[in-house]
Amino acid sequence: MAKYYDNYYSSRTVEMTVLSGEDLRLARKSVKKNTFVVVRSDGSNFRTTEMDGGESGSRPNWNEKLVLDLPAHAQAVTLEVHCKTAFGDKIVGTVSVPVADFSGGYLSESGYLHFLSYRLRDSRGEKNGIINVSVRMEVPIPEYTCSASVLAPEQMTVGVPVGKSNFGGVVTGVPVLCAYNNRNF
Repeated sequence: MAKYYDNYYSSRTVEMTVLSGEDLRLARKSVKKNTFVVVRSDGSNFRTTEMDGGESGSRPNWNEKLVLDLPAHAQAVTLEVHCKTAFGDKIVGTVSVPVADFSGGYLSESGYLHFLSYRLRDSRGEKNGIINVSVRMEVPIPEYTCSASVLAPEQMTVGVPVGKSNFGGVVTGVPVLCAYNNRNF
């Protein structure tokens, strides 16, 4: 059981595709090119998209897949939209995405794809555009489990031995209450 605990709770892998942005502004002017996104799971673990060339006008399209490790203690993933200017990189807006929005709870079903849109806020806390992402979280499949609900369907064996077959699986008994009270079976 310790091996399962260590593998599951140490980290998870998040596959985030940064799709596009909408209505991005810098100093109240529409941002049309030279934008990129930084995705952070903690202070030292981050990934960056390539810079948008500006072909899509005020709706930058990155459509870039970023894969990063999500520590077990992480409660949110931060997205920062930056714009490269003559004076250096400026942060257009940020959003903190709660892990609960794409994790599915305590024992997440691995592989589900979530399409999410979030309102960005600038350094003053004012609304400053929208970012669209898709997120898929991969959870390591445990070697030792207490429940069949965390196993992939192809790993589960369901059945009852018949005749002289050598059945090496586990049978779970479910108590059934019966309203019929007859002692003469």
